[in-house]
Amino acid sequence: MDAAKNIINKHPRLIAWAVLAIGMIAILLFEARDVGLQGSQWFWLVVITALVAGLCIWIITWGDGDDESEPNVPGPK
Repeated sequence: MDAAKNIINKHPRLIAWAVLAIGMIAILLFEARDVGLQGSQWFWLVVITALVAGLCIWIITWGDGDDESEPNVPGPK
């Protein structure tokens, strides 16, 4: 259990990416199950969905660490 906590604390963005990607891929597979796609189309949809999940996590975490360096207070410096 401590090993899992250490991994989560050491790499929170990768864990968030994996969790979001799994959720998004599950929804994709459930919703598109009757579309009749070929194997290569499924593969690329899953790959692109995982990349979009990574992009979402990257965008969400853009502001991480900015709070400590400079306060976000409007006005002259």
